[in-house]
Amino acid sequence: MDVFINANNSLDGLPIKIREYVQEKIDLCQPTNFHLCDGSEEENQQLLDSMEQAGVIRRLKKYKNCYIATTDPRDVARVESRTIICTKNMNDVISTPRSGFPPITDPNLPKNLKQTPLGNWMDSDEMLEILEKRFSGCMRGRTLFVIPYMMGPYSSPYSKIAVEITDSPYVVVSMRIMTRMGSHAFNDLKESDGSTIVKCLHSVGVPLPTDKPICSTWPSNPEQTLVTHFPERNEIISFGSGYGGNSLCGEKCLALRIGSSLAKREGWLAEHMLIMSVTNPEGVKKYFVAAFPSACGKTNLAMLRPQTLPGYKVECIGDDIAWMHFDEDGHLRAINPEYGFFGVAPGTSKSTNPIALDMVHENTIFTNVAETSDGDVYWEGIGEEIDGLHQPSIRSWKNKRWSVDLGEPAAHPNSRFCTAIKQCSILDPEWNNPQGVPIEAIIFGGRRPIGVPLVYESFNWQHGVFVGASMRSEATAAAEFKGTIK
Repeated sequence: MDVFINANNSLDGLPIKIREYVQEKIDLCQPTNFHLCDGSEEENQQLLDSMEQAGVIRRLKKYKNCYIATTDPRDVARVESRTIICTKNMNDVISTPRSGFPPITDPNLPKNLKQTPLGNWMDSDEMLEILEKRFSGCMRGRTLFVIPYMMGPYSSPYSKIAVEITDSPYVVVSMRIMTRMGSHAFNDLKESDGSTIVKCLHSVGVPLPTDKPICSTWPSNPEQTLVTHFPERNEIISFGSGYGGNSLCGEKCLALRIGSSLAKREGWLAEHMLIMSVTNPEGVKKYFVAAFPSACGKTNLAMLRPQTLPGYKVECIGDDIAWMHFDEDGHLRAINPEYGFFGVAPGTSKSTNPIALDMVHENTIFTNVAETSDGDVYWEGIGEEIDGLHQPSIRSWKNKRWSVDLGEPAAHPNSRFCTAIKQCSILDPEWNNPQGVPIEAIIFGGRRPIGVPLVYESFNWQHGVFVGASMRSEATAAAEFKGTIK
């Protein structure tokens, strides 16, 4: 789907500063038309139907309103080497390594980019000049979508309002699941002109017509991909990738990277943490947060079923992000800014996470999983192993007939499910509390097959800070550099 035929070509209802910003990007990107999203069910179904007709997604016969998207094999995970924080002062972001900065050898990366193991930096004015060239005319032949959304509960003083501009309908339908989307997000504006709204600009980077070879179901521009963040401007600009971690700007881009900058200025914390509650047999409930890297078990822990501990109950508030603050009484409290789950599929089964497996049977978008010939999803570790040599047959994430003797997985190791939080059967009653929930303890974890104890407890809060700050984990398929310890 290149052009959305139901586009409204209207910016009515946008705060003046945001209307000016959107018009500026329309002039720069030169789309065929534009559409201000309202987040309605009608709009969502129109987009899904259009994407299905164009072959961008496939409807799953076995499930209710569920679809599969498959990406360009070069666009399957977050690109940390191309994820950049842009400010005027480098020392606000990184320090100079003792050995100096490595030379930039990739001709598609800016020569003045400073790369370190702890992050990448570039001068904001220099980066804006580069991005201006990449975005010029980048949406020709496509629809520009304007997505108003909120991160966090409505009426919460800790939530943030944002707007994302994109030319990807996949981003639109996914953002509707993952955020509180629609113009009603503007109801909580503190400044009526919209000057405090976080601004996000995204493009797949493939104007039409094009003579370059592209994946027919997944336009992207991996060679030119840049995922940039401007904390001083409250702005995110992402180019070339359609993968969720790079294109759904409310996710890691706002929730963690820009969120961390906002938190530093405003006196709170933006953390890569699940939020869960545990109730003991006496009915005493306590809330916990837990920090694990992606693909290290956050979703499974957040939806734990303590079957070997009779009388205990676990309930979920979120599986990925926690925004935390101290209340007037000095208690640490947390909200989940997200509205859905963007979970890793492989390894999810009835034995590891039956809650997640049950909740993805309707209103879910799967990305890079395999599909069986009878209309079901399949991935490694789903429980019932299928060899692909017999019925049902399997169509892999590469859109080819798959069998176990090929020696490669049917689903990509970073394949995902995107589903609404309200479909979780063990959702905590306080999940949408505008003030957040009181946190009693912090758990740190990761993927370390050797070298450290499976579970250990810190002596006190000071020791816990040290433990958390010194944690290392094996990198996973959720980002580049898989197999290294970071």
